[in-house]
Order: sequence, then C-alpha cells, then structure tokens
Amino acid sequence: MFDFLQQHRRFLVLPVDALLAGLAFYVACGLRFDGFDPSAWPIFPGWGEFLRITGTLVVAKVTVLIIIGVYRSLWAYASIYDVVQIFKATLLGSLAGVTVLLFYNRLEGVSRSALILDGMFFFLLISFRSFSWRIVRDLFLFTAPRHGRRTILIGAGLAGGRLLRELRDEVEGELFPVGLLDDDSSKRGAVMQGLPVLGRLDDLARTIRDYNIESVVVTEKYSSARMRMIYRVCEENGVSCKTLPPLRELLSRKKIGQSLRELSLEDLLGREVVNLETSEIKTAFKEKTILITGAGGSIGSEVCRQLFHCEPAALILFEQAETPLYEIDYELRNMQTVANARRPQIVSVVGDVRDESALRSIFQNYDIQVVFHCAAYKHVPMMELNPGEAVMNNVIGTIRLAEAARDASVDRFVMISTDKAVNPVNIMGATKRIAELYIQNLARATETCYITVRFGNVLGSNGSVIPLFSRQIENGGPVTVTHPDIIRYFMTIPEAAGLVIQAGAMGQEGEIFILDMGEPVKIRDLAEDMIRFAGLTPHTDIEIKYIGLRPGEKLFEELLLAGEGIQPTRHRKIHIALSKLVNLATLQRQIQKLAEAARANNRSAIDERIADILPEYKPVYTLGPPESRTVFEEEEQRHRSS
Repeated sequence: MFDFLQQHRRFLVLPVDALLAGLAFYVACGLRFDGFDPSAWPIFPGWGEFLRITGTLVVAKVTVLIIIGVYRSLWAYASIYDVVQIFKATLLGSLAGVTVLLFYNRLEGVSRSALILDGMFFFLLISFRSFSWRIVRDLFLFTAPRHGRRTILIGAGLAGGRLLRELRDEVEGELFPVGLLDDDSSKRGAVMQGLPVLGRLDDLARTIRDYNIESVVVTEKYSSARMRMIYRVCEENGVSCKTLPPLRELLSRKKIGQSLRELSLEDLLGREVVNLETSEIKTAFKEKTILITGAGGSIGSEVCRQLFHCEPAALILFEQAETPLYEIDYELRNMQTVANARRPQIVSVVGDVRDESALRSIFQNYDIQVVFHCAAYKHVPMMELNPGEAVMNNVIGTIRLAEAARDASVDRFVMISTDKAVNPVNIMGATKRIAELYIQNLARATETCYITVRFGNVLGSNGSVIPLFSRQIENGGPVTVTHPDIIRYFMTIPEAAGLVIQAGAMGQEGEIFILDMGEPVKIRDLAEDMIRFAGLTPHTDIEIKYIGLRPGEKLFEELLLAGEGIQPTRHRKIHIALSKLVNLATLQRQIQKLAEAARANNRSAIDERIADILPEYKPVYTLGPPESRTVFEEEEQRHRSS
C-alpha cells in the first residue's frame, strides 16, 4: 500500500483540485450576482440545483485534468510547459462540463459570463496550487543561509540559466551563486532568476573582492584571450575556476551541475570543438575496407579509433614503427572484445610508404576502398638535418601510395597536410606542399577521389610543445621558448582526426580542406599558462628561457597561400582552398629531379629543385638569438598587414 501511494502520490492532490473546481464556480456566480447565497441567485431555485450543476462541472474538469496528464508533472520543477498544460486542461475541462450540462438541459438560465469567470478562476487556482511549492522554495528556501562556496557565474545565457536553476534546487549544494557577469551590455543591471548581473568580465577582480567570491564557473565559450584573463584573475585571487562542456552536450543532460570540471589547457586556447556529421561519416565508411598509413602516430591512431566506431569491414594498419603499431593493434582488439563485436577485421602491417612493392602487395591482397594517408616526417628541425629523407618519405612515399591507390581503383584517398605547407621556409613544409600539388592534380587524371586536409599544430601529439613543456616543468625548468613573439594555431587530437574523417566523407575531387582554427596562440603565453596549471609562478618558480628560432622555423604560420581563395562548405567550421592547377607531366619531371637530389642528400640541389616547383619557397637555415629579428621583418610585416 505504501509503495502504491509513493508511486501515485501526485494523485493525492485530486480531492484538492475537485474542491478548487467547485470553489471556482461558486466564486464566479457570487461575483456575477453580487452575493454568495445560491438561494438568492435567479438562475438556481436553491442549493440543491446549484450543487448538482457544480458536481457535474467538477467531475468533468477533474476527468480532463487526468486525461491531459497534469498529475504526471513534478511540481517542484514546474515550468512554462506546465502552465500551457494547465491552460489546455482547464479550458477543455470547462468546455466538457458545459457540454454535459447542455446535453442534460441543465444550462437553461445559467449565466454565460459566470461560466467564463469559472474557467478563468479554475485556471488561476490550479496554477497557484501547482506552483506553490516552487514559489515557497524560490522565495524562502533559496534566500535562507547557505553553506556552499560563494560563486559567480560567467555568462548569463542558456547554459548559465540551466545551471543556476539546478544550483537553486540544491539547498545544501556545494556552490552558492550570488550573481553573474556578462559582456552583453543589454544584460547589465538585469536579474536572472533573482540574481543580478553584476557587470562585465572585466569586472571579475572587483566582483571577487566585493562579494567575497570563492568560486567562479564559466558557462559559455570565450576566446582564448578572455579565458586566460579569467583564469589569471582567479589564480591571483586564490579562487577556484571551473567550466562546463559545450552547450550541445549540456542540452542532452538532465543535471548539468555534475558536468562541472576544472579549466583545461584546451579551454585557455579557446578551441571550439568541431561538431562532426556523425551519421554521414558512418554511412560513408560502413562496411568499407580502409587503409591507414602512419597508424601508430598521434593522428593516425586517433583516426583508427574513430573509424572503428563507423563499423567498417576492415581496418588495415600500416606503420613503419613496430611498437606504436603493436599498441594501436592491441587497443583496437581490446575495443572489439569490450564491444563483443566481430567486425571490423584488424590487419597490422609493418612497412614503409616508400616501398612500392609492399604497397602494391597490400592493395592486391585486400579490396581497399578508402585510404587515410597519415604517415609523414613532421618535425621541422629534424628534417632540416635530413632533407633527403624528408623528400623521399613525404613526397616520393606519398606519390607511390597515391599511384598504387589509383591503380587499385580506390574510391577515396585522404592525405594529411600542414599549415607549414603555406609559403614554406623549411624542408618539411615544402615537401608537404609538393605532395599537396601532386595529389590535387592527380585527382584530375583518375576516378579516385583525392582529398587533402590542412591544419595547424596538434595539442599533445608526439613531439609537440606541450609534452616538452610538461617535462621541463617537472624537472624544475627552465621552459624553453624559441622566440617571445612566435605564434601557432592549435587543435586537439580528436578534433584533428575527426576533421580528417569528415573530409574523407564530404570531399569531392582534389580539394584542400581547411579548419577554422580560431585564434592563434602565443607560445610564450602557453608556457606561462602551463606553469600556472602546475601551481607555480612563471619567471619566479620556473624560468622561461628564449633560445632563438630553430632551423626552418617561422614566427607566424598561415593556412592559405596567396591566390588560393577560400570557399565555404555546409560545415561552418570547414572550408575549401581553391586548387592550383599545373601540368602533371611537368610536375612529375620536376619531382624526378628532386628525388635524384634527395638520394644524394645534396641540400643546395634539393633547395634548387624545390624552388623550381614552388616559387614561394624561401628556405631559412640557422637563425640567431631572438634579438636578431631582421630575418623575419618582411614576414612579420606581411602577416600584420594581412
């Protein structure tokens, strides 16, 4: 019996609603006829007739309330939706009652204005009854003394409103919000759910001091500069700083307060994660046999993980380094075991993209339909020391793989490139640009769809600056930055891999896809933020040492060549650079001469052959200390003017 009452306890208010239904009609008639004695009303001969008509209306109204589902609502969380439901139920209930009375000829002489007032009063009484608990809670419980940390919410938008409602529901919650900050001038001085918008983000330091704030929660996505400002102000004032995931994730969660997390480095970099078209991607690669070169690398391994969930027929993992290949092979097979899935088939092959016979053997043994070419030498200083290897791997290896895919009638070929391919000043960037050119123009001579994806630096990838800074901080410093003004574009590994896969699904022919990378980040700021994340003070606890630009390194990276132009796609964060058309036969002859110079590892000859192919190639060798900036004056001026 107790369990039944617990399950249906919302229906316990039904007698109250029946009483309110009768009261509404009684008050309506009393106001209409200037008195509350039914025996004196001209429409009723006495109390008996009044009670019969009232009973009919009560039964009709309460029945409709049950049918509409009003009693399924949780009144502690009553909302506009519930008001609409109550309005529909009371309107239909009143109409149903009138219809029944009309059917039994009981409406003769009953005032129409009394019936209208009855419906209005019934709606108001049921609404008040439904919202009474929320009114008491919001007006009295929430204003009672709280033990949570005094908190400011940054962002008076949809996510901030949802979080605020949830925090108000938790009387003994961890956080006690006292106000909001927002840069929208129209919200200044406004009130959200009883809490004031206290000012702009620039007022954060003052607000923390004036209101004894102990915690800050960032509810919206801000630029990297804004996020770093928020973090630094919180750090300087000894205040904890947390944030929420993207809004699209929050909208699918019932309780967003549990999603609060500490600020991450990605938040400070201001990267908005790209929302991929999952259904289209899955359709494009389901039941396909896919070859991934460089499968053990940072990007290649993440491409493998994401493709695994697209239900391909087989994943062919091709990698030169045995240990990384073993690790991703083991991980994917473990994912299969956990998912209890027989597909995809996983095949791991140790090999080199320069080995033409090995490549053709793979295409002969497996019916490969899609290729993701992630294999490349990527470290700029190392390739400056080994230019011949850079050419043979990044250019010749790509050509041999692309031609093997063409001969095997592969459907799609997706190659990863880099922002360093734009106006290259180093061997690595130049080799990737030549590979781009070859892929673009090969696409015009074959039915295989060739696609290139160009993006910037990847957070946390093998050999990237973040793992290096982490090790240096752990060792007590110094943190080495090449130049105080050097800037880079950043993205996360999952985002980079997702973009590559998205391009593979939506690309057509010879296109270069470019991600909207957001704002570039100063490496100096990144180093300081990482030191602060470790709970230390830059330049005091950990020294930052400027060591000079490395061979082949640029101050500024670009994503577009002059004249390339840019076209939008249906995806707001992905764009297409226009193809540069050249004579393929001429390009092949030029690359053959470049390969001869590379085999001889003759740097000057390599540079000459590259310049024949890429007039924009301006190689920079050994650079001096930071104060020797004359090498970059022209580049810096061009960047700032653009």
